[in-house]
Amino acid sequence: MTVSTSLRELSGLGNELPRLADATLIMIDFQNTYRRGVMALDGAEPALAAGARLLVAARAAGSRVVHVVNDGGEGTPYDIRAEIGAISAEVAPAGGEPVVVKRFPNAFHETGLEKTLRDLGAGSELVLAGFMTHMCVTFTAQGAFNLGYRPTVVAEATATRSLASPDGSAVPSAVLQTAALTTIGDLFGPIAPSVGDLIPV
Repeated sequence: MTVSTSLRELSGLGNELPRLADATLIMIDFQNTYRRGVMALDGAEPALAAGARLLVAARAAGSRVVHVVNDGGEGTPYDIRAEIGAISAEVAPAGGEPVVVKRFPNAFHETGLEKTLRDLGAGSELVLAGFMTHMCVTFTAQGAFNLGYRPTVVAEATATRSLASPDGSAVPSAVLQTAALTTIGDLFGPIAPSVGDLIPV
């Protein structure tokens, strides 16, 4: 099988990973929504643990940190007024870290995220982690890219779920996870396999 050259390579964009200290960390939808019930994700707990390690490292490095939550409205699995839609305690905001509320997969769409980044003095380097890989992580990476940012996604701090394909066959979560990360890495931004890849030894 022939492996195609990525669009990033063809465009000369490069795949160098940023220094965490030079980047702004965006924690996407690390909500209890995805830990149980109808929206429970395969690999949610390991991804959350990786997200917690990433958050600790970012704070230690002096990185800017922004949290994003999806609000689906009262009574839904995304109800941010209820415990089910709250940010998981392991990665809860601290020290005045801003929280941006969204209602679409792209965290930049009809939100104050871009203004928040400007107010924080964020540069072009963004580090993304969170849920779900094929949905809000992918479309936020695309949104960031379209606005001129350079998003890097930390693979081990993301997770998704199995879905039915258009022909009715099952797409396992691992396949969808790989496809989503591959899509992001083709153009929108580099992929860091693990948290450790962003932390200098």
